[in-house]
Amino acid sequence: MIRLALTLFSMIATSLAGIGVIVVLTLGHDTLVPILIGAAVGFVVAIPVTWIVAKKIAALR
Repeated sequence: MIRLALTLFSMIATSLAGIGVIVVLTLGHDTLVPILIGAAVGFVVAIPVTWIVAKKIAALR
């Protein structure tokens, strides 16, 4: 399941970090620090999301 989670993490983290950046830019914060914080929050949120998705996919097999 770890290999599945690592593969999923690369896609989920990219998506959630992008969403974080878009949210920050939509709120009007267009400097470097808020953009990096938004990307970092998306990256951190991706960890439990990946674990949940991997467990659900592994349960289907």
